[in-house]
Amino acid sequence: MIPHFENYEYHPGNATRFIWKDNYLEIHTDNYVILRIYVLEENILRFRYTTNGLWEDDFSYAVDPKYTPSNPGPEITDDPETIFLETKELKVCVRKVFVFITIMDKNDRIINEDEKGFHWEDFRKYGGHIVKQSKKVQIGEAFYGLGDKPVNLNLRGKRFKNWGTDEYGYNADTDPLYKNINVYYGLHGNIGYGIFLDNTFKSFFDFASERKTVTSFWSDGGHMNYYFFYGPSLRRAAESYTLITGRPEMPPLWALGYQQCKWSYQPDSQVREIADKMRALQIPCDAIYLDIDYMDGFRCFTWDKEKFPDPKGLVAYLDSIGFRTMVIIDPGIKIDRAYDVFNEAFERGYFCRRADGPYVKGKVWPGECHFPDYTHPEVREWWSGLFKGIIEDTGVAGVWNDMNEPALFEVETKTFPLDVRHDYDGHPCSHRKAHNVYGMQMARATFDGVKKYLKGRRPLVITRSGYNGLQRFTCVWTGDNLATWEHLMIAHQQTMRLSISGISFCGSDIGGFIGQPNGELFVRWMQQAIFHPFFRTHSSGDHGEQEPWSFGDEYTDYVRIFINMRYKLLPYIYTTFYQYHKFGTPMLLPLSFGTDQDAQAFANEQMECYLGEHVLFSPVIHPGARGTTVYLPSGSWFDYFNKQEFGGDQEMFVEADLGKIPTFIRGGAIIPHFPLMQYTREHPVDTIELQTYYKEGITVSHIYFDEYDG
Repeated sequence: MIPHFENYEYHPGNATRFIWKDNYLEIHTDNYVILRIYVLEENILRFRYTTNGLWEDDFSYAVDPKYTPSNPGPEITDDPETIFLETKELKVCVRKVFVFITIMDKNDRIINEDEKGFHWEDFRKYGGHIVKQSKKVQIGEAFYGLGDKPVNLNLRGKRFKNWGTDEYGYNADTDPLYKNINVYYGLHGNIGYGIFLDNTFKSFFDFASERKTVTSFWSDGGHMNYYFFYGPSLRRAAESYTLITGRPEMPPLWALGYQQCKWSYQPDSQVREIADKMRALQIPCDAIYLDIDYMDGFRCFTWDKEKFPDPKGLVAYLDSIGFRTMVIIDPGIKIDRAYDVFNEAFERGYFCRRADGPYVKGKVWPGECHFPDYTHPEVREWWSGLFKGIIEDTGVAGVWNDMNEPALFEVETKTFPLDVRHDYDGHPCSHRKAHNVYGMQMARATFDGVKKYLKGRRPLVITRSGYNGLQRFTCVWTGDNLATWEHLMIAHQQTMRLSISGISFCGSDIGGFIGQPNGELFVRWMQQAIFHPFFRTHSSGDHGEQEPWSFGDEYTDYVRIFINMRYKLLPYIYTTFYQYHKFGTPMLLPLSFGTDQDAQAFANEQMECYLGEHVLFSPVIHPGARGTTVYLPSGSWFDYFNKQEFGGDQEMFVEADLGKIPTFIRGGAIIPHFPLMQYTREHPVDTIELQTYYKEGITVSHIYFDEYDG
């Protein structure tokens, strides 16, 4: 039966011929559509279409330049109706009518199959077309991924847009948000896979929302280009995704310690007071942040000489008591002829231009600004050189990039006009194509500069916005959240989702950026955040104080307990980061990603989460609660706090007052602990305590050591 297509949609015609070239199968149709199926690994495929017989340059910001496919040779056959491509793990069936695709495993179980498959429609507003792909939903299928979406873990029944947007004070279900992460995973019948749409135009994903039996994804331009990653475990699919898009370098150990931030600590005397009090109260901390008020009139790469008359002396003092200094840098460069950074970029033509020639102008913190085109390699090189002053000369340890969606004030769209032009590394385009990668390319240039001037020490760079592959350069936080119990839960969902989307080095503003938590909420948030790789309190000073001691002695004592717990667990967390760095294994794993036994049984779980191989935790997310219900997977599990052993495959209520977060260690695991410290450089780490959770049988545990920096 030939499917019906609406008359405004177009689809491939009938296959007329096919040929194997290099590492792809090329299929031609009678209406000039061509499909290329690349066999990159036995379990990784790439599907790329053109609608007019012509190919764009094969360029991607997302794909790691270091990635080299193994290019296994598949077996290719056909019959009158179908073209077959087989690897050691997959069978791909391409129906010759409309080139519909079905992907199966070696046992002929369907993993993923087209519904309408590839199709497109005119986009007359921009003189082009929208490219689409629709797939059948399998029985019981659950969907995960898409980066920072503030929704339940299973995306089924939802529709999303990826178009980086500054959403101050977002809520559950707010969409779009800051990041543009076009990867999702499907799970049905314990078969897991992933799909990454490598298209930087505004993109959409529908998970059985419009039609209950169909999931689809589409973009407002460009061409259809997506990767398929077979598991069958979701964890392997996630690891395969980062094989393509890249894995991070190891961070310095201090970057996994506690970090304190506020908008804004000023003047320098207040920064010293905060640092001194942290040490006096024996609350471990490794970094303190300077927000936009350290600058002279918000001019990037400058210092306010009244508030911060001796930046180098301040940074040296903080370093002497164990604090690294982090500073914020935004993309908006103030229009000011007395400002060297502005003059250089203006005269060299480094700012983004409107289609008819003039530099785009927008208002952000400094007032009227121009904005560097970070998609130009020469501009990135110039930008990286600007960090010499704050990194090499002043001693700052890392940089935090904000407002880089890019965000603009006082315009309805919150960002650049769509006619703004970008170099796009020699592939000139409009902002429609470059918007979603702008923040990532800023972070990339920042990373290069910070790393260059640290001269062998490791950088910490943070970004608010970005595209697939950003994990190669930077860590992230979840943006301008609220000091509410709902946002405590949202933070847990977002960090799990980011982690499985390739971005494990993530965290939220502990306690909420907007508003003021009470002591109970702050403690519960701190408990949860000790398991998040990026561990930072950040708040808006307009809403009150949010330091560890801000809620009274009782709550301060609880906060100290959990920050101490984080520091004791640092060798385990560092090892978990190494596994992320080396193998792409997500550091935070929802139950469906962390088990190989019955992933489908956990398709809709929300709160239980693995940190690494052997730690399972579940935050308490309701006010007044004195515990929470936890599901323990199969095996044996030990309560981290009282060492009581429990059998797996059971759901139980775990009592947890403010002095406890439900935390369990897998039976047989060995968990390394550091001695108590106030910061990671306080003394040489020459002693590691190994806590053994005995059970009969074999359980493999790992520990990774290096110099921790350099």
